[in-house]
Amino acid sequence: MPTKKPKTKTASRVKKPASASRAKTPATTELLLEIGTEELPYQFVAPALRALQQGAETLLKDLRLTHDSVRTMGTPRRLVLLVEGLAKQQASAVTEAMGPSKAVAFDQSGQPTRAAIGFAAGQGIPVEALEIRQTPKGEYLFAVKQEKGQPVASVLTQALPQLLAKLSFPKAMQWNQTGVRFARPVRWLVALCGGKVLPIHFATIKAGNLSQGHRVLGVKVSSPKGFPVKSIAHYVKETERHSVIVDQDRRRAMIVDQLASLAKSARGHVHQDDELLEQAVYMVECPLTILGSFKPHYLSLPKEILMTSMKEHQGYFSLVDSKGALLPNFLAVTNMKLSNMQLIREGNERVLAARLADAKFFFDEDRKTSLADRVAKQLAVTFHQKLGSLHQKTQRVVAMAEFLAAQVGDEQFRQACRRAAELSKADLLTGIVGEFPTLQGIMGGEYAAHDGESPVVSAAIREQYMPRAMEGELPESLAGKVLSLADRLDSIAGFFLVGLIPSGSEDPFALRRHATAIVRIVIESGLRVNLAQVVQTAQEVLAGQNVTAAPQTGKGGAPDVISFLFERVRFYGKSTHQLRDDVMEAVLKSVDRGSIDIVDLFDKMKALQQITVRAEFDPLIVGFKRAHRLTEKEQWDRKPVDSGLFREPAETALHHTVQNSHEDYRAAMGHGQYGQALDVLVRMKGSIDDFFNAVMVNSEDPAIRGNRLSLLKEVDDLFMSFADFSQIVVQGT
Repeated sequence: MPTKKPKTKTASRVKKPASASRAKTPATTELLLEIGTEELPYQFVAPALRALQQGAETLLKDLRLTHDSVRTMGTPRRLVLLVEGLAKQQASAVTEAMGPSKAVAFDQSGQPTRAAIGFAAGQGIPVEALEIRQTPKGEYLFAVKQEKGQPVASVLTQALPQLLAKLSFPKAMQWNQTGVRFARPVRWLVALCGGKVLPIHFATIKAGNLSQGHRVLGVKVSSPKGFPVKSIAHYVKETERHSVIVDQDRRRAMIVDQLASLAKSARGHVHQDDELLEQAVYMVECPLTILGSFKPHYLSLPKEILMTSMKEHQGYFSLVDSKGALLPNFLAVTNMKLSNMQLIREGNERVLAARLADAKFFFDEDRKTSLADRVAKQLAVTFHQKLGSLHQKTQRVVAMAEFLAAQVGDEQFRQACRRAAELSKADLLTGIVGEFPTLQGIMGGEYAAHDGESPVVSAAIREQYMPRAMEGELPESLAGKVLSLADRLDSIAGFFLVGLIPSGSEDPFALRRHATAIVRIVIESGLRVNLAQVVQTAQEVLAGQNVTAAPQTGKGGAPDVISFLFERVRFYGKSTHQLRDDVMEAVLKSVDRGSIDIVDLFDKMKALQQITVRAEFDPLIVGFKRAHRLTEKEQWDRKPVDSGLFREPAETALHHTVQNSHEDYRAAMGHGQYGQALDVLVRMKGSIDDFFNAVMVNSEDPAIRGNRLSLLKEVDDLFMSFADFSQIVVQGT
């Protein structure tokens, strides 16, 4: 194929009208997509809306469709995508693909070979359209294709069904012959681009412009077929006219205002519960809150029972007075509005009365048997088939609690922690915890106090599951912290031993959450415990119960609990204190695995992070790394430095600097003054720089060379005694 010369375009100077010289505003439109369903579980709605928005943003980017805003709205019966400022035309694109070399693509007579013909066919262009270009590797064939942008409507008609198909849910179902899976059956679709219907199909449903109102309240103004919508603004207005507040943020604001107003009328305050508020937002389409009451004699129950019963059974908000005491009232967010709301209020009160009567029965029955009398019954309850009974779990927690208590308290404290551990799991056999599992520990503390146990024991049992969430409140009492640590450390050591280790996103026993809780409790409480000894004790206790270890597979050996905990230290340091990854790695790499004090390690990390911002720090690390690499490459052991072999003043100066720094450094380290210790190392920068500027380490004289390596080894050892500075990343390199 003859090679064509590149065409050269000559620009002509033509005066353009003033109007033409102004930048044209790209033509835009909007997209409205509504997926109408049967009522979705409230837990599914918010994640589905986030996934829908993220999926749409990715799709529009891939389709080369520019836009302004991408928003989602939703209720239990609809997931809505709103795109504004959407380009009417897909951006054009030029794609290039490099093919075979010119030498391979053409024979001696200049005719295209099979390689050239096949490349052109694969790219969908004639062989004559291929271009030959000079590259660093020589002349090669290129296929250049110009893809003209298509109208937005035609592009989206093809792409939107794929967006819907990618939505996933914790649980999905099939409801027709298409095999499409969705959280609940899809009943209608609205797809409008610039007010015109996009004829997309999903699960046998063809999109139109008809939406549906509130299932009950919307009937008054809707036809059975629904109501038409024309645009995003019209859609929002019309859905509200049909008793649907489609914007979840507006529903949330309405609910908050209604709760506050009714609470004020009852002379109380709403108990703050963000989880319950989120539930209310995604369970209704038209929120209307009512104020109800229950008999005051139920206030004799612990308020946790009342609040949990109202929340978990009915989704009610609790009311408290200015002192935090519970009031005999509740607030319920309904999805209905009747002329006589008294009927709904009375119905809710009757249902709650039955629930509270059940709770009072369980509470009264539970107190007839002490926690101590329930302990023996734990033998019949399996904690985990590979880790034995609940009684065995309790015995392990007792041993761990005693060991930890001995490190942080006196003998009396150790006995209290032992007693708390012995009773810690007994409330799992009570009726009220069987009804409300979230009250475990809380009711144990309540029943322990009723049984006459000491306040220290009762508080520890109550706080043993704290923090209950990743960022939840920590135990207040020292005994509560000890018991929480003992329980979690046993769980991690046990599940690691039997091979049930978190992998990827899989963590069925919440071991990462347990490990994060351990890190938070120890660091934020300043508990000085040897984590290595604690983990070893947990493993020895498991071995004493003859728990069977999982067979080791691969070359990795036994799972490393300490490394798992260190990973959580990294997570905590980065997410909570914004510590650099390399700073944390430097400290953790240098730790003595036989003596691990993570409070001390964290203090080192913070001190090191603070000094990294100093101007002289990065140049210092450059010098240290040079010394480190030289001694590491030679695998140089520490040998005495002979000052008689020095040949340059810089050698003597560095030797004196190292010797003089030792005393100040060790004094600072001994008192835990890590900032001062690092200052000592930073002050060595000048001597290290002068040494490398004036001295050639690899002298031809073996004795001088060895002496210089020994001097650098002294520098390396001093730095490495604080942290592995070789892990530090010098900014800009």
